[in-house]
Amino acid sequence: MSKKNKKILFGVLGLVVAVVVLALLYINFRPQPKDAGGSKTITLTVVFADESTKEFTIKTNEDFLRGALEQENLIAGDESDWGLYVKTVAGVTADDSANQYWALYIGDDYSQTGVDTTPVNDGDSFKFVIESY
Repeated sequence: MSKKNKKILFGVLGLVVAVVVLALLYINFRPQPKDAGGSKTITLTVVFADESTKEFTIKTNEDFLRGALEQENLIAGDESDWGLYVKTVAGVTADDSANQYWALYIGDDYSQTGVDTTPVNDGDSFKFVIESY
């Protein structure tokens, strides 16, 4: 094989390797579309200060409640050493001056964990209730 043919062969092989590497990088790091659904379905009931309620059915693949609720833009709050302190649920912010806070319930039981550490399983129901102290 002549030197000219070897150069062409190595050039083509180098190009093929570069294309394969770029394709693998793209497949691995491409932007992911927002998940419109998931393998788990959970229910969130929100009880407002006037005792009106709103129910949300959420499909998610998240492992913890925070991720499932943030995927639907249902909660916001402040980060702390213990995780997210939820101040706003479904667009309504608890009134600190009225000593209000959002209480989290799993089913009908007051949660002993925050949204960061509350696991999500298919069929679970959660409730946020505005309460006062």
